[in-house]
Amino acid sequence: MDSAGEASHPVQVLGVLGGGQLGRMLVHAAQLLGLRTVVLDPDLSSPAGLVSHEHLLAPYDDAAALARMAQLCDVITTEFENVPAHALATLAAHCPVSPSAAAVSVCQHRAREKAHFVASGVPCAPFKPIEAEADLVAVPPELFPGMLKTSTLGYDGKGQALVDDAAALAAAWRAMNGVACIFEQRVDLRGELSVIVARDASGHSVHLPVQQNLHRGGILAVTQVPAADIPAAAAEQAVSHALAVAESLAYVGVLCVEFFLLSDGSVLANEMAPRPHNSGHYSIDACDISQFDLQVRATAGWPLVTPRQHSPAVMLNLLGDLWFRSGGALPTSPPWEEVLRIPGAHLHLYGKPDARRGRKMGHLTITAADAPTARGRALQAAQILGLPAF
Repeated sequence: MDSAGEASHPVQVLGVLGGGQLGRMLVHAAQLLGLRTVVLDPDLSSPAGLVSHEHLLAPYDDAAALARMAQLCDVITTEFENVPAHALATLAAHCPVSPSAAAVSVCQHRAREKAHFVASGVPCAPFKPIEAEADLVAVPPELFPGMLKTSTLGYDGKGQALVDDAAALAAAWRAMNGVACIFEQRVDLRGELSVIVARDASGHSVHLPVQQNLHRGGILAVTQVPAADIPAAAAEQAVSHALAVAESLAYVGVLCVEFFLLSDGSVLANEMAPRPHNSGHYSIDACDISQFDLQVRATAGWPLVTPRQHSPAVMLNLLGDLWFRSGGALPTSPPWEEVLRIPGAHLHLYGKPDARRGRKMGHLTITAADAPTARGRALQAAQILGLPAF
C-alpha cells in the first residue's frame, strides 16, 4: 500500500497494536482471509496475543518493538483508542497505518472529540472543558445537572460523576485530582444507539445497521438489531452524522459513533471509538460481513461492500460478575451448556484467564428468523445467567 492507500504489493501480514478481545476477533478475521498477524501488547496472556502468529511482548511505545513491528508488517491497525498516538505516528513513517495518529488523537480526548463534533456540524450535548479552578466558576447555570467526565482514559463508566450544582462539580473535579475534564449537560434521554462506519483511503464508506444499545453502570449490556425502538428518522440522522464524522477525520478503518436518542426524537453524538466496538459484535453471527472483516479490508486496502444482516440478533455482554453469581469468593463457570441449548445461541469467550467483576469476559449473540423470537430467546438466556431483563 502506498501513501495514498493503494496496494503496491499483496498484503500478507497485518499488525495490531493492542491485545484485548477486539484484537482477538480482528486477528481471527484476518487469519480467515489468509493473513499472518502480529500483535504488540505488554500482557503475556493478552487475548489477541494468544491467537496471533506472533506476539511482540512490549509496551506500546517501546522503540525496538515498534521497529520490529514495522519490519514484520505490511499494514498496521489498532484495536483500542488508548494506544499512544505517537506510536502510530512512529509506525506510519515506515508502513501504512490506519486509523491515523491524528484521528486517534481526537478520539482519545473528550474535549477534542466534542470540539470535532461541533466543527463537523454534528450536534452533541452542551459542554464546557474543565482544566483549572477558574473553569469551575465559569460553568453556566443552565448546564446543571450534568456529568463530569475525565478527558482521557475514561471508558465503560470510569472517570465520570453525576453532579447537580456548582459545589458538587468542584468537589467531583477535585476528587478526580484536578485532571482535564469536560462537564456535559444531562439530556432528556429516551434511548441509546450506535453506528459503525467503515471508510477506505479513497473515501468510500459503508456502515452496519443502526444498533440499539442498553447500558448498565456505564457498560454496554445489550445490543439489539434491528433497532426496534429507534425511529427511522433518528436512525437516518445518526447514520448521516457518523458518515460526516468519518469524512471530516479523513478516517480509514472502522469507526463507531455512539448517540443519545432524546425524547423529541432527535439524536446527539455522545462519543466515538476509532476501532471495532462492543455494540458491533453481533455482526460476526448476524451479518455476511462483520465489523472485523471491514477493519481488515479497510486496513489492507481491499474493497468495502455494504454488510447484509441476514438474521435479527440480540447481543448480551458477559461480565466477570457472572462467575460470582452464587456469591462465593472463588469464580464458578456459568451454565453454558444450558445456554447453548437455546436455538441460535452463539457463545464467544475471550480466553481471559481470570474472571473479575466488571471485566468483559465474552458475549452471547442470539440470532433468529425474526426480531421478536431473537429477543425472546435472549431473555431466556438472560434468565438462565441471572442477568436482568431488558
